[in-house]
Amino acid sequence: MKFVSTLFTVALLFAVQHAQAQYTDQINTNRPGKSMGAFAVGLSIFQVETGIYGIKEEHSVLNTETKGLGGEISIRYGAFLEELEFIADFQYQFDQQEDLIYTYNRNDFRQATIGAKYLVYDPDRGYDPEPNLYSWKANHKFKWRNIIPAISFYAGANLIGGNNPYTFPEDHVSVKAMAILQNHWGKWVWVNNIIADKFLTDYPNFGYISTLTRGFNEKWSGFAELQGYKSDFYADIVGRVGTAHLLNDVMQIDASVSGNFKDTPSILYAGLGFSWRFDANYRDIVIGGKGSREDEYNEEQKKDKEKKDKEREERKKKREQRLDEVQPEEED
Repeated sequence: MKFVSTLFTVALLFAVQHAQAQYTDQINTNRPGKSMGAFAVGLSIFQVETGIYGIKEEHSVLNTETKGLGGEISIRYGAFLEELEFIADFQYQFDQQEDLIYTYNRNDFRQATIGAKYLVYDPDRGYDPEPNLYSWKANHKFKWRNIIPAISFYAGANLIGGNNPYTFPEDHVSVKAMAILQNHWGKWVWVNNIIADKFLTDYPNFGYISTLTRGFNEKWSGFAELQGYKSDFYADIVGRVGTAHLLNDVMQIDASVSGNFKDTPSILYAGLGFSWRFDANYRDIVIGGKGSREDEYNEEQKKDKEKKDKEREERKKKREQRLDEVQPEEED
């Protein structure tokens, strides 16, 4: 747990830098891929990302076949800081595994993880270049700064116990840590996760997820993804493709298909998902710098509003005075 403490301390040190809100006009969801984006949902934003899936696995050496259904949900909430997000991920599966002799029915959590993510670097933070009014080419040329990604760190705890059929009997609460890199290139978004999972167990897992997403128009987007993982017990590479449709600014539906590149076992997944954001409590704020607070910003906004109301009232009185001066006197 010392690693988690150190990571959180480093994140807080970055909090003294100038930052802008993570909130976007439209929902920002991690579905339908398995990677985690670098940006938080925003302060006081509550978001649910859920889905169902079917699975089929065949192992050519053990001569087993597994078929099943599962459900997954990710609950995201932004609290304390615009860059900070708390995340709870759960995945529950029902399946039936058959070999040459027996048939096993299984059901339990395949994943139960609670953690937090913090954005430590945003290359666009405070960057607002003046457009070149005389050259379209100058405004659209390649800039080396575009290859610099936004960077976040995630730390969490796996809560699945040893009686679970999808894990080892020796497994208990373990640590999951992740570095998250995200690039934006117009309609393209590239997200990379570098993952160290199941610390403090006999079989720690190391891996990566690389996701490339393209927006086709205001409503539709597609993605392609590679996920690799390796431990002393198992290693694999899984590929995914899918699409997402924006229903409105706070709702999205998605569909995806996953498969791997070997037969020990071969894996085929297909899933549908839905994401929803609750943002009624959100207040657009700017975190100014070291020592800044939301209440200070709100107080400034309040004073500015009072000043504008006072100036408006004074202008109204002056207009009324001028009208009185030019209005003819009533005849006796």
